[in-house]
Amino acid sequence: MEKSRVLVVGGTGYIGRRIVRASLAQGHPTLVLMRPEIGLDVDKLQMLLSFKAQGARLVEASLDDHAALVAAVRQADVVVSAMSGVHFRSHNLRLQHKLVEAIKEAGNVKRFIPSEFGMDPSRMGHALEPGRITFDEKMEIRRAIEEANIPRTYISANFFAAYSCPNLCQMRTLLPPKAKVQVYGDGNVKAIFVDEDDIATYTIKSIDDPRTLNKTIYLRPQENILSQNDVIAKWEKLSGKVLEKIHVPADEFLASMKDTDLANQVGVTHYYHIFYEGCLTNFEIGENEAEATLLYPEVQYTRMDDYMKIYL
Repeated sequence: MEKSRVLVVGGTGYIGRRIVRASLAQGHPTLVLMRPEIGLDVDKLQMLLSFKAQGARLVEASLDDHAALVAAVRQADVVVSAMSGVHFRSHNLRLQHKLVEAIKEAGNVKRFIPSEFGMDPSRMGHALEPGRITFDEKMEIRRAIEEANIPRTYISANFFAAYSCPNLCQMRTLLPPKAKVQVYGDGNVKAIFVDEDDIATYTIKSIDDPRTLNKTIYLRPQENILSQNDVIAKWEKLSGKVLEKIHVPADEFLASMKDTDLANQVGVTHYYHIFYEGCLTNFEIGENEAEATLLYPEVQYTRMDDYMKIYL
């Protein structure tokens, strides 16, 4: 079967660069949107040029230039958006409305994957402020996609491992704690941790698969469905150090965001839903949904023990 031509928007971002690499690795003709707005960001430019050297084609278009964006979209069969939705870097989710309008006008796209890659926003209608903005904006994009009858796949990838596993789920750090670790509640609520390269691999696997059309695909690697206590125990075994556990009740955890910056407040509310409510694991996958590791058992996903080893 001929491989779809893939246009990646946000290809220099944290997940986007991995999606570009996965698309190339799986043999797809790969286009990467090069936005003139990168200005003097030499790191982004050099990354784009490295993609070109690996076989990707750079397509220049601004999200503010509708005609150029439509022309870019017309060169692809599948569009994958990896625009940032995190508040501590850049929060650009609503810019995807311009992309939806371009896809709608172009009329040739067989599949659109909008920027989600986290918790399923359709299950987060109860989310706390201010973190709920992320889910509200993602649902706004979903409504626009569905109203335009654009074929789509939504990827619910759960927890990016680098942000949540080696740091033993601690906030405001990426490194493992040395002596003490904050434990949310009893520490037994299950979350799901996924290697970022695996997220990209499963995403690209889904784009030509009729089983994933107009569905939400959950990434639930069985051996990476872990509680915070499980993650801490894995680290203690790897490092040979026993950490002091400080249990944090839910009300105290939520109170900790008072008078802090917006990015931290968003993070606290998201962590609350994950570690106190269990929002990643407290539901069954249903109709119009599927699970990636069952669809693609051939993918050898990274276990968190292996992921953490490089931090020793």
